[in-house]
Amino acid sequence: MQLGLEQKVALVTGASRGIGAAIASELAAEGMHVCLVARDTAALQAVAAGLTAKNSIQASIFAADLRQPDAASAAVSAAVARFGRLDLLVNNAGATKRADFFALTEDDWMDGFALKFHGYVRMTRAAWPHLRTTSGSIVNIVGIGSRAGSAEFTIGGSVNVALLNFTKAMADVGINHGVRVNAINPGLIATDRFNRNVARVMEERSLDREAVVRLLLASHGTTRVGRPEEIGSLVAYLASTKADFIQGSIIDVDGGATRSL
Repeated sequence: MQLGLEQKVALVTGASRGIGAAIASELAAEGMHVCLVARDTAALQAVAAGLTAKNSIQASIFAADLRQPDAASAAVSAAVARFGRLDLLVNNAGATKRADFFALTEDDWMDGFALKFHGYVRMTRAAWPHLRTTSGSIVNIVGIGSRAGSAEFTIGGSVNVALLNFTKAMADVGINHGVRVNAINPGLIATDRFNRNVARVMEERSLDREAVVRLLLASHGTTRVGRPEEIGSLVAYLASTKADFIQGSIIDVDGGATRSL
């Protein structure tokens, strides 16, 4: 689909692998220049090289730990200095620890909010003036763990719920500022994180990989694991003018796992 994104600029956090790298790939395929942000310099360089080899776009990298208060503004400044504008912010960086609530420490909770919640907030604050100038947009990658409580996902669920509210609030601001803000809730997606979760359950339950994947699919009531590029394609659509009337939406991409309204 031709989305009219050619020569526009996107900043994608958590772009060194998984969903973030897939989002960057889909945006580059639509002709967007991309600034890739994550902690792993070597991984970012590899993703950037792959994007520029396949597409007629430019890609820059910015290695940073978004837990650090000044990292967000530095990343945005670097992107604008390189490309002269910013049209899309994709907040994707952040994972939270899964464990029994009583095994989680104060540091685990602080770390869970520091990267994903506060990272998204700071990136939004830093990017907002530039997005106002270009009538740009923000897409927050959150997760279906926000939809229901889970005993082993107390940190992640809490962070994700907060981000859904933040998405709605910033969309309300964005109506008058000309900035669209939406969120995507991925379900089970074939990433390194998914594989680590599979490995954890294999060890806990003494099951082989195939059995664990069947178990996870059954627990979600779905028939397959999603692909990272499916998230990327939706991000590209939401960034385009074809989605101009989509504001403050929270879209579950989970194969039908979320059945609540």
